[in-house]
Amino acid sequence: MAKTKTAYFCQNCGAQYAKWVGQCTSCKQWNTVVEEVIQKEEKSTWRASTGAVHKASSPLLISEIDRGNEIRWDTENTEFNRVLGGGLVAGSLTLLGGEPGIGKSTLLLQIALKLPFKTLYVSGEESQHQIKMRAERIHPGTTNCYVLTETKTQNIFQHIARLSPDLVIIDSIQTLHSDYMDSSAGSISQIRECTAELIKYAKESHTPVILVGHITKDGTLAGPKILEHMVDTVLQFEGDRNHVYRILRSLKNRFGSTSELGIYEMLGGGLREVRNPSEILISNTEVSLSGTAIAATMEGMRPLLIEIQALVSSAVYGTPQRSATGFNLKRLNMLLAVLEKRAGFKLAAKDVFLNITGGITVDDPAIDLAVIAAILSSNFDIPIEKGVCFAAEVGLAGEIRPVQRVDQRITEAEKLGFSTIYVSNGNKIGHKDSKVVVQLVSKIEEVVAHLFG
Repeated sequence: MAKTKTAYFCQNCGAQYAKWVGQCTSCKQWNTVVEEVIQKEEKSTWRASTGAVHKASSPLLISEIDRGNEIRWDTENTEFNRVLGGGLVAGSLTLLGGEPGIGKSTLLLQIALKLPFKTLYVSGEESQHQIKMRAERIHPGTTNCYVLTETKTQNIFQHIARLSPDLVIIDSIQTLHSDYMDSSAGSISQIRECTAELIKYAKESHTPVILVGHITKDGTLAGPKILEHMVDTVLQFEGDRNHVYRILRSLKNRFGSTSELGIYEMLGGGLREVRNPSEILISNTEVSLSGTAIAATMEGMRPLLIEIQALVSSAVYGTPQRSATGFNLKRLNMLLAVLEKRAGFKLAAKDVFLNITGGITVDDPAIDLAVIAAILSSNFDIPIEKGVCFAAEVGLAGEIRPVQRVDQRITEAEKLGFSTIYVSNGNKIGHKDSKVVVQLVSKIEEVVAHLFG
């Protein structure tokens, strides 16, 4: 047996050092470098556990490589497929992160139970009886899902060789450990080694693998940053445990867009896909309230209509407060400065609070006009007429700038029963026969005149 050696790893970014240092030179964090035992011996791949023969690869000209067809597995889950870019790619490694209790295991088990092909669900956190009780609540009567409670990667690969599953789900990567590392499960070296073994298996067998990852107190994925670089897709499952809605985002995707969004509703029988999220993001109150405006935004290729709430009040203290939930605070300050300078509204001595309902965060500049409309509505204490929405960017000179995919925004507004939409006069409107009245504006003053006289 080779001599056992130790190395020092940063628990934040995974950087390796020959000796202990107080500050990591890579991520500049203090007291994150810890000592871990590593065993320098000849490592085997996942094939050593299965007895398969490794075929050496050789360099090829890029013109000689057979591209083939991109095989995608339909997960029978529309929202999950949308975020992935059309489904799971054969041989891909997907990492799903989220807070404890948010529903990561429920989502993946629900997908595994509904798939028509053979799936292996490996759990290192729950027993088979616990998973069985959850499966009966979510989707009873399935026959294609195998459940394994194991944390040692060598044993997992032996079961994989016997079953030959079409999809492997690991819950979670922090619970796995390999014999080729002497450190404990969840350490930097173990996470990196176990992920490397799973990547080799996925790429050589063309089997998609989904990993569940824990997150830290700061909301980032636990483990080394290199973990996110190794996998093909990184998904973030967000939401408030006090509310029923969950949001699935793509932070990294080698096979699709990273701007797509999936929305679920947590029910007693599992997670329900929300096909029309605009209905849950807009409150259905009959009473007209000041300080609310509807914005037509885009998340990837999906149009969404969201409700923006603003509250403008006199500042009690010397310094006015500025607060934004789901919106960039610096951009809010910029829009307030535009209103002050270009439109003549004295808001410098007033508190301004902004909130995007539904618990989502939007960075689409097309909601600028709706933000300004909500602020002015609260300032005047005059509600905006029902059936009015906005889709335009506001420039520093107070001009209304055009946004992309305005036709899709108009179509979504028409589908939800809106009667008027305010857009920039620089947009070229393709829907001439739309039932929605398209109000073209060029400056903030025109919007104020139309809405508040």
